[in-house]
Amino acid sequence: MEKTWNNKAWFLVLPVLVLVAFSAVIPLMTVVNYSVQDTFGNNVFFWAGTEWFEELLHSDRFWEAMARNLIFSFIILAIEVPLGVFIALNMPKKGWGVPVCLVLMALPLLIPWNVVGTIWQVFGRGDIGLMGYYLNALGIDYNYVQDPFDAWVTIIIMDVWHWTSLVVLLCYAGLVSIPDAFYQAAKIDGASRWAVFRYIQLPKMQRVLLIAVLLRFMDSFMIYTEPFVVTGGGPGNSTTFLSIDLVKTALGQFDLGPAAAMSLVYFLIILLLSWVFYTVMTNYDAER
Repeated sequence: MEKTWNNKAWFLVLPVLVLVAFSAVIPLMTVVNYSVQDTFGNNVFFWAGTEWFEELLHSDRFWEAMARNLIFSFIILAIEVPLGVFIALNMPKKGWGVPVCLVLMALPLLIPWNVVGTIWQVFGRGDIGLMGYYLNALGIDYNYVQDPFDAWVTIIIMDVWHWTSLVVLLCYAGLVSIPDAFYQAAKIDGASRWAVFRYIQLPKMQRVLLIAVLLRFMDSFMIYTEPFVVTGGGPGNSTTFLSIDLVKTALGQFDLGPAAAMSLVYFLIILLLSWVFYTVMTNYDAER
């Protein structure tokens, strides 16, 4: 029997397409327009071509911010993914502890980004902050406002505290979907704890780990609010990531052309790296 298609269903999707066009496509085209034009003020623009893109690609400031972004994302993934898997493996699968652990894991994700930055800004202060005060009391010279290393440590710990829960919840969802028959068979065969993880739990978590890695990479590479609230991009430019540099260029200096060009290159880099992550991990999964 031949299947019939009802094209009227597209009318149900049309409002969503209009909304996406209004909220995403039109602003994107505006950014593209600004990236190829220049102005002397009074809302008078003239054609600049690829001038801003060439200037950006030859800018040491841009590449330094890019390097900071990549280093930060690599550190975040190297910490949060293994830590999230470890916590998920040790969470209870049955009983009253399940809802308690899930609620505790979800709590950091419910806090707005600017509030997280404010919390850690106060938490790390040497005079009134709990962490900063006791670190200095232990003889550790900690000052995230003046020392670049301390600023990086603070931002990394803050991000781990805020977002590891996302990896935990995704991994836990993959673990609870594993049938008990798998564990019973492994127990009968005398499989070790490592063997159970290696051949049963890890393969079942590969899909959710792919999602976790992609989400955390994109979020960490686009991070803005938390480091801006805590350090403002300092001390110096040590924590000035691409997002902070973009805002400084667009709003601080009001250079709309260079800012538009940077935002487009920033978007393409995120898109390209995410595609590489996705392709490599899915091909690895297919080969297995």
